[in-house]
Amino acid sequence: MSAGHDHAHQHDHAPANFNRAFAIGIALNIIFVTIESFYGWRVNSLALLADAGHNLSDVAGLVLAWGGALAGKLRPSARKTYGWKRGTILAAFANALLLLVAMGALVWEAIGRLISPEPLLGAQGVTIMLVAGVGIVINTATALLFMRGRENDLNIRSAFLHMAADALVSAGVVVAGALTLWRGWVWLDPVVSLAIAVVIVLGTWSLFRQSLHMLFDGVPDSVDPQAVRDCLAALPGVTLVHDLHIWATGTSYIAMTAHLVMPQGHADDAFLKHATDQLHDRFEITHVTLQVMKEPFTIACAEPAQAPVPHHGHAH
Repeated sequence: MSAGHDHAHQHDHAPANFNRAFAIGIALNIIFVTIESFYGWRVNSLALLADAGHNLSDVAGLVLAWGGALAGKLRPSARKTYGWKRGTILAAFANALLLLVAMGALVWEAIGRLISPEPLLGAQGVTIMLVAGVGIVINTATALLFMRGRENDLNIRSAFLHMAADALVSAGVVVAGALTLWRGWVWLDPVVSLAIAVVIVLGTWSLFRQSLHMLFDGVPDSVDPQAVRDCLAALPGVTLVHDLHIWATGTSYIAMTAHLVMPQGHADDAFLKHATDQLHDRFEITHVTLQVMKEPFTIACAEPAQAPVPHHGHAH
């Protein structure tokens, strides 16, 4: 029996100026919260003060995502052999949860305003629209900082979605405010808020589901486990792929272990390197562990036992 273990082409999929993007995003949003709080107090607008509190959650979301990204770069130790990469998954999950809670609060406030509409005074309405316009610029600019990394890293996607969602909310405030001042439709603002909340929840649900799935060592959505099994089974000399496990150690790191049954043996370094390269190039799996055996003497964790064979132990 022989075993092979390799870290294939490990690299970050996130943009190189990651820390800079987070620092700029957090600074911009703290400035915006300060502006919004000041004008909310000045024109006695509960809506602006409430939104300032909501935008404070954006700062918390960015801090969470940044903390997860920094944790993911900490070196492994003897007691934490994978390092802290899972911090990126935890941050993505917390960000999704934070966004869903924020949208729940928005829905609650919108329903309250539908039941008891509040008239919008001219000067107050203009101030709210101008501040919301600043919010569109700041939230859009922050979202663009994470545009490049959102496809490959769930943690970056969570930061992008959080900021893009708030840009959408601010845009809704401006449009609804303008139409309310023009036509006197006091019901429009809460209706637009409800519509935006539904759109954001639909967009966030996938992030929430994926991050929760990955927290429980689920196979990442980007990987087809049957295709991985077929890839391994097609390797020369392999008659059975046994005890296959695929999971994410972080939002941009995928690990895999498997037992390969090779009755003739002959699993040399060239064979293991070829297998590792195939798994990386086709599935972006960055951490591969393969155990080669002449017969399947272990019982697979998630598979029914094969034909009765002598059982000498249980290995993962």
